Amino acid sequence: MVEVERVETLAKSGIISIPKEYIRPKEELESINDVFLEEKKEDGPQVPTIDLKNIESEDQKIRESCIEELKKASLDWGVMHLVNHGIPVDLMERVKKAGEEFFELPVEEKEKYANDQATGKIQGYGSKLANNASGQLEWEDYFFHLVYPEDKRDLSLWPKTPSDYIEATSEYAKCLRLLATKVFKALSIGLDLELDRLEKEVGGLEELLLQMKINYYPKCPQPELALGVEAHTDVSALTFILHNMVPGLQLFYEGKWATAKCVPDSIVMHIGDTLEILSNGKYKSILHRGLVNKEKVRVSWAVFCEPPKDKIVLKPLPEMVSDECPAKFPPRTFAQHIEHKLFGKEQKELVPEKKEHKELVSEFKHHKELMSEKKEHKELVSEKKDHKELISEKKDYKELVSEKKDHKELVCEKKD
Repeated sequence: MVEVERVETLAKSGIISIPKEYIRPKEELESINDVFLEEKKEDGPQVPTIDLKNIESEDQKIRESCIEELKKASLDWGVMHLVNHGIPVDLMERVKKAGEEFFELPVEEKEKYANDQATGKIQGYGSKLANNASGQLEWEDYFFHLVYPEDKRDLSLWPKTPSDYIEATSEYAKCLRLLATKVFKALSIGLDLELDRLEKEVGGLEELLLQMKINYYPKCPQPELALGVEAHTDVSALTFILHNMVPGLQLFYEGKWATAKCVPDSIVMHIGDTLEILSNGKYKSILHRGLVNKEKVRVSWAVFCEPPKDKIVLKPLPEMVSDECPAKFPPRTFAQHIEHKLFGKEQKELVPEKKEHKELVSEFKHHKELMSEKKEHKELVSEKKDHKELISEKKDYKELVSEKKDHKELVCEKKD
C-alpha cells in the first residue's frame, strides 16, 4: 500500500504555508474568498429551501404545491435545503457525533481502516490522491463506505469506535432510503411520468446503492489558496448531505459562485448527473465545490444514491425526447459515465477560454468518442488531415463534443 500523508497530519504540523501541490491554479484563485464573509451576504442568488412537510399530504392542492416547489428548485438550481424531511433531528445529531468522534481518533488509529485505491479497495479511510481533474490535491481526508442495502454492506470495514457509529449510521441510511423514494416520486410527477418511474430507472428498491462519504476538512493556514473539494458535479441520482454547520459549500449559479447558508436541521440535496441524463437536462446537476478556512474544521456527510454500475444503461427517457428537444446525452452505463464524464458545466473562472484541439484530446481519454470516429488520435493524425477536414467529415465540433455541450463546458468538468 502506498503511504499517504493525511491532510489532518499536515494541518496539525504547524505549517504556515501549504505545499505547492495544494495550491489551486491561478485562474481559480481569483474566485476563492473568505467563506464566512461569503455566507453572510444577503444579496445575490440564494439556494432555495424546500419544506417537505406536505409532500404526501392527503389534500391534493397542498401536496401538488409542495411537489411544484421541489420541481422548480430541481429545474432551476439542482440543489436545495430540505426541511421537515421526516428524519429525526436526534438521529442526525447521533450520526454527526459518531463521525466527528471517529475523526477525533489519532491518525494511527484511523489508519487501521485505510483504503487502498491501487488494489481497488475503495471503502475506508483515505485522502485524495492527484488523480482528479486538475492534478492538484484537495484539502480533505474522508471515510467512504456503502451503507445501503444492508445485504451489500461490509460491516468489517466500518469503524468500531465510537460504539454508536454502526447503529446510528445504519438507522440513518434506512431513513434516507425512504426519503429518496418520496423525492423520486415527486420528481417523477414533475416530469409527468408514472409515480415510480424514476426510481425504477435507477435500480429500484433492490439495486439502488447508498454510498456515504464523510468529508473532513482540517483548518487550513492559507484557505485563499486551497479547496476542500474542487469544482465538480455529482454522478449520482440524488445526493443527501449533512454538515456540522460550518459553511463551505458553493454552487456555480448563473455564472457566479453562490455560498450555501447553514440552515439548522436541514439536509442539503443535490440532483446528480444520473437524473439530469434521464430528464434530458431538465433537472440540473449543478457544478459545486467546497471552500476551507483557518478557524474551524468542517465536516460533511454526503450520501450518494447511485444506480448499479453496469446493469442499467443511462439515457434520456423517451418521454423527454422530441424533434424540438433531441437527446442531449448518449446511452452509457453508470460505470461508463464515471469513466468518461464527458458532459461539463460552464465555469469561466476555472478554465482558460481557448484550448487547442490537442489539449482537449489529452484531457479526455478517447478521442474517437469525441470525433464519432472509430480511430484513435494517432490514427487520425496519421491521415495527414488538418482539424477542419476532420470536422467537416462528420459534424460541427460543438455538436460532436458531448451531444451539443459547449466547448468550455467540456473542458471545465472532469471530476467525479
